[in-house]
Formats: sequence, C-alpha cells, structure tokens
Amino acid sequence: AQNRGGGGCSAAQDVNDPMLAVLVLLASGVLLWRRRQARAAVLASAVAGVAVFTALALPGPAAALEVGQPAPGFALNGNDGTLRLEQFRGKLVYLDFWASWCGPCRQSFPWMNEMQARYGQKGLQIIGVNLDARSDDARNFLASTPAQFAIAYDASGTTPRSYGVKGMPSSVLIGADGKVLFEHSGFRAADRALLESRIRGALGVNQ
Repeated sequence: AQNRGGGGCSAAQDVNDPMLAVLVLLASGVLLWRRRQARAAVLASAVAGVAVFTALALPGPAAALEVGQPAPGFALNGNDGTLRLEQFRGKLVYLDFWASWCGPCRQSFPWMNEMQARYGQKGLQIIGVNLDARSDDARNFLASTPAQFAIAYDASGTTPRSYGVKGMPSSVLIGADGKVLFEHSGFRAADRALLESRIRGALGVNQ
C-alpha cells in the first residue's frame, strides 16, 4: 500500500455532483485562459523584439560611425523631460542602447550604475536609450533592474540607425567635444575592465 499523505482533494468523491462538474469546468476554463494570456505576453515580447531588429535593419540616413567624427545629435523623451545630447557638451558621455528582451543588458546595468557613481563627479554621464516598442516592457525592466543614470526612449529606432547600431547592447563613448571616441557591441563580464579603462583614459583619471 502507498501512503499519499493527507490534506488533498479526492477526484473520486462526488463525481456525479452537478455543481462539482460545473466548478471543474469553470476551473479548466480559467486555467486555459491564463495559459493563453501567458503565451500572448511572450508572443508580444517576441514580436516587439523582432520589430526593433527590423527597424534597425531598415536603411538609415547615416552610415556607421567613425572615430573622431561628431556624434549624431538627438532629442528624446526621458524620465525627466526631453533629453538632448547637446545638453551634455563638456561631459564624457557613455551612450548605451538597450531593450527589455536583451539578456546581456541585465548584466550591463549594474556595471553602468557603478561607473556613474564612481566617475559622475569627474565628468561622466551615462545615457541609456531604450528601444522597446512597448513602454510597459521598458518600465517592467527598470522596475527589476533600476538605472541610476539618465534614461531616454526611442521606440521608432531613429537614433540607433543614425549610430549604425546592429545589435544590443551597443555603446558609444562620446568625448567632451561631442566627437566619437570608441564603440562597443555586446556586454560580457570580461568587457568590464576594457570599458572602464576607456572611460578612465578619456577622463584623464590615473590608476
């Protein structure tokens, strides 16, 4: 004999009770509805990701960036109003393109928070440009992975096209004179030291 423990519900009890049959049917319907809602959310997120990649693949007015050339300007909605690149002239700008469905972005955000805290008073300003088609996706990401630096939103994908972005995360280091210093695609733990050294070098910070 098997001891199945107690506290459970027996499916063999009151099988002919009409009310029980109705309740079982309702419960099955609710479960099916929840599964469909979950699938719809996953599908919507996937579609949003495809939409961003499609937008990035569309022909843009500018070619890929070149080091030493002026960084393309932009005016985007931010958490505290319109955010323009030109308002940070005189600062070293680390411009990061990200999306909620980008796995490595969840690794880069804590690092960018650390860099902003460490070098903000020395002249560094990090700007994260979100490319999600749905603002709710960006808000949910930021709720679980907070940003302690400036955030802007570009659902149309205009800014990443002007910067020649092909994937995410992608980052561009822009000097105090507004010219491109360095570009980087992706983010891994091994990239931290290289990226920080670029920031320190551009700020003239000694080891």
